[in-house]
Amino acid sequence: MAKPDSAPRLIAENRKARHDYFIEERLEAGLALAGWEVKSMRAGRAQLAEAYVYVREGEAFLFGAHIAPLLTASTHVQPDPIRTRKLLMHRSELDHLVGAVERRGYTIVPLDLHWKAGRAKLLIGLAKGKQKQDKRASEKDRDWERSRARLLRRG
Repeated sequence: MAKPDSAPRLIAENRKARHDYFIEERLEAGLALAGWEVKSMRAGRAQLAEAYVYVREGEAFLFGAHIAPLLTASTHVQPDPIRTRKLLMHRSELDHLVGAVERRGYTIVPLDLHWKAGRAKLLIGLAKGKQKQDKRASEKDRDWERSRARLLRRG
């Protein structure tokens, strides 16, 4: 029997999340998926650009994630690429998320989608929104780090 890979393999990443939010805490959640969605994700046809996580009645859901169906998908199933998908988490983690969102004003942002031991996992972050000046400061710091590294390479 083949040993499952232990290092996470990236499927899709939400790069805009780091630009728009201060990520303060990261959690990993499983996803309730249909068979055609797993096949599409293995082919790398998933996007998290417009996705967000919503907590309702003690359960977490992923809205707006786009998983494009393959042309070879089953003929008897009508695939919905942007359907709502349930996140699979422990009750204590869900309670922690509910408390952070409702009482402390955090937002839950999907950060990346990856394979871990043969299962699709979603990395979510508890985040606070950035103001325009915060985004400019982050960009300025990133530019400075880039130019500093360039200067150090030149010697």
